[in-house]
Amino acid sequence: MVITYLVFTILTIAYNIFSAVCDFIRYKPILIAMEKAKVPHTWLFWLGILKAAGAIGLLVGFAIPSIGVAAAIGIILFYCGAIVTHLRVRDYSFGLAAFFLLLAVATLAFELINI
Repeated sequence: MVITYLVFTILTIAYNIFSAVCDFIRYKPILIAMEKAKVPHTWLFWLGILKAAGAIGLLVGFAIPSIGVAAAIGIILFYCGAIVTHLRVRDYSFGLAAFFLLLAVATLAFELINI
């Protein structure tokens, strides 16, 4: 179980850092998705900060498990909010957010098993 926990946590960290960097550099496909969801481009920096903070929290969670659990919960809430944001404008292109959400849920589950 420890290896599975490590794999899922590292994947979640990597994907959230990648997503945060895409927000910071204003990657064109992200801008298009934000427009569809009616999210102002001025929010991108702060959304990237939240993703990066979640990734850092998971990384710290290797040493302090309660921080990792809190970070995983925060990431889960973040992506639930992202999906709701897309749904409220009837934009059903939230597959990537759903994938990140499921990855974070799996990470939390394995973290709780390993505590």
